[in-house]
Amino acid sequence: MASMKTTFLLALIFLLLQTEFISLEAIWSNSSAGNSTVGCIDMEREALLKFKEGLEDPSRTLSSWVGEDCCNWLGVGCSNRTGNIIKLDLNGQHLCDQMSGNTSTECWYPLIGVLSPSLLELKYLNYLDLSYNDFQETPIPNVIGSLNKLTYLNLSNAWFIGTIPPQIGNLSNLLYLDLSFAFFDGTIPPQIGNLSNLLYLDLSFAFFDGTIPPQIGNLSNLLYLDLSFAFFDGTIPPQIGNLSNLLYLDLSENPFLTASNLNWLSGLSSLKYLNLNDVDLSEATTDWLQTVNLLPSLLELHLASCELHYLPQNFPSVNSSSIPQWVFNFTSLTKLYLSYCNLTGSIPKIPKGPMPIRIGQEMSQLVQLDLSDNFLNGSIPSSINGLRVLGFLRLSNNHFSGNIHNHWEGMLHLFFIDLSRNNLSGGIPSSMCSLPRLSWLQLSNNNLSGNLSFGLKFLSRWISTLDFGGNRLSGTIPTWIGERNFSIRILRLRGNMLYGKIPKQLCGLTSIHVLDLAHNNFSGSIPTCLGSLVGYIDSNVVDHMNIPRWAFSDHCREYDPFAKEDSSRKTLRLGFNGTRKWEIPVELTNLTLLNSLNLSWNRLTGKILENIGALHQLETLDLSCNNLSGHIPPSMSSMTFLSHLNLSYNNLSGQIPSSNQFQTFNDPSIYVGNPQLHGPPPLPTSVLMPSDRKTEHKNQEDVHVNIDGEDQFEKLWFYLSIALGFIVGFWAVCGSLLMKKTWRYIYFCIAYKMKDKRLVAIAVNMTCLQRKIQATRH
Repeated sequence: MASMKTTFLLALIFLLLQTEFISLEAIWSNSSAGNSTVGCIDMEREALLKFKEGLEDPSRTLSSWVGEDCCNWLGVGCSNRTGNIIKLDLNGQHLCDQMSGNTSTECWYPLIGVLSPSLLELKYLNYLDLSYNDFQETPIPNVIGSLNKLTYLNLSNAWFIGTIPPQIGNLSNLLYLDLSFAFFDGTIPPQIGNLSNLLYLDLSFAFFDGTIPPQIGNLSNLLYLDLSFAFFDGTIPPQIGNLSNLLYLDLSENPFLTASNLNWLSGLSSLKYLNLNDVDLSEATTDWLQTVNLLPSLLELHLASCELHYLPQNFPSVNSSSIPQWVFNFTSLTKLYLSYCNLTGSIPKIPKGPMPIRIGQEMSQLVQLDLSDNFLNGSIPSSINGLRVLGFLRLSNNHFSGNIHNHWEGMLHLFFIDLSRNNLSGGIPSSMCSLPRLSWLQLSNNNLSGNLSFGLKFLSRWISTLDFGGNRLSGTIPTWIGERNFSIRILRLRGNMLYGKIPKQLCGLTSIHVLDLAHNNFSGSIPTCLGSLVGYIDSNVVDHMNIPRWAFSDHCREYDPFAKEDSSRKTLRLGFNGTRKWEIPVELTNLTLLNSLNLSWNRLTGKILENIGALHQLETLDLSCNNLSGHIPPSMSSMTFLSHLNLSYNNLSGQIPSSNQFQTFNDPSIYVGNPQLHGPPPLPTSVLMPSDRKTEHKNQEDVHVNIDGEDQFEKLWFYLSIALGFIVGFWAVCGSLLMKKTWRYIYFCIAYKMKDKRLVAIAVNMTCLQRKIQATRH
């Protein structure tokens, strides 16, 4: 939904751009590729051939450049009336798309070389696109300013460096200019202000040094301006406010760019998209709040990481750093981003009723609301159900409290809800679970209680992610959860008070990606049918999803190597209680694509499965705090992906394997509590075992190693010395950077330039490798 709305917004802007390009399109439509009644002009054909001589063409994208009539050549367009070349479209992506038999690897940057001055012979050229090629870190030549009939110029993603030539200001007919993704050393030349007819300007990812020139305010016809990720410093020039026709403005990700005020925004009455993410607004006066409120056409507003927590307290609509009331006065706003702003306070009071005055009416078109990672408190207002077209709601990692209201009906477009990491209490509301399009529901790490089945029975059959972990939910897992053909990829119920048997109907969740039932009070045995979960066996079943990185704590000791989960990991965690002892079912070895297996604290008996090495994709394995016996199976040595292992506190015996993967496991604590194990690494000789396994679930973090007092004292001083050394070294460097703004600026400039050099080196090496591969093939 979010990407679709953004696409719609951009499409709307470009539609308006197209209306301004009518005259330009009329010119381009007079060009032809082989249909010119006049034919190619000899001098211009020779100019193209000289241009081609300066290029390498490993993919043979210009193989059609033969013969007398250059109007037939790929990417060349001629005037139907005069035969002059007026269009040269050598966009690397377009060339690769039109070439058959080339792989994407061969066609990353199809043309390699330098920009030849022979293009000056194309005196009637009005369209030039050389983007997505490799001009080998050469500057844009000054002669580009002599092509004074150009209306369209695109040199983006073409590996140009140096400075933008001031002669570019001579292109007074230019309507479209894209120089993004370059490595410029200087800043934007002031002559760019001479391009008074310009409609589209993209200088993003261009790595400039210096400030935004005030002359950019002379581009009075500009509709689209993107200066994001360009590393500008200084202040935003107020002359930008002269761009009264501007529809799209992106100044984001310029951390050294500041704004003493944003009064210039009042001149941008046509603005539909405004992105100031990561621009320092801490010094902006309170007047800018009223100014932003006067943008009547604004559809999308981005203010993340803008230091808004320094808003003055004397502003009438702002209480400390709470969400200002002006936010709720945008009648046309469809997206609002305020994440990572250190906001505090509560959401402003919203009237009750089916059509609330503040949100339901004045912000009724809001489709995305993300207020995560702030300090918001109070209850979540029930009148939020007035946002009838809302599709995405994220209020995670705040201080919301109270019950979740049960007034979600009518929000027919809502597909994503994340209220995790708050202090919410009460039960899971039935009206939330019954939303017809709900596919992602994350309520973890709250204080929710009540019967799990009551909330689950209303779930949409389209649910893909269900995370209720870290609450106080009780009851049993309903048997019908695997019978309704749910498309569940993630089911996380860990850390609750669930009991009973794990139903075998869970095996009907054929698309399951993460199954985490640990730290509950289940009884019985592991259903053997879990060994047939298709999601862990057939990689074609699991889609490539943007699954968040859970922070799970799985060990009976404090250190948690599982705390950082990759989004593509296939995880199985189970948690049992009670008196019955049982063994690991051999069927689990069928889960050949499993990445993480945690069966700790489950009263397991018997031996570790001899063929456990069949889990060849396993990266983490935790069998700690059980009653397993016997030796460590030799097949585990073949688990080459295994990086985290915990076999502590069992009754294992025999020699610890020392071949293959076990050579990397040098931490003796992963074997501690198995007195009959021997071999490297050396094990502690004195171990305090858990005294009462009946209370193991409550005391699973209270396992300690009994160490000699003298050794403990030496270790204490050792760690203290490390900590003190780190603190002194850290503040010696970082403190100076914090105190000295000039040093900080120089440091980040050096860091960015080093990163740029690395990127360039990688790209050059990749290009050389491609050439070698191409040479070997020919």
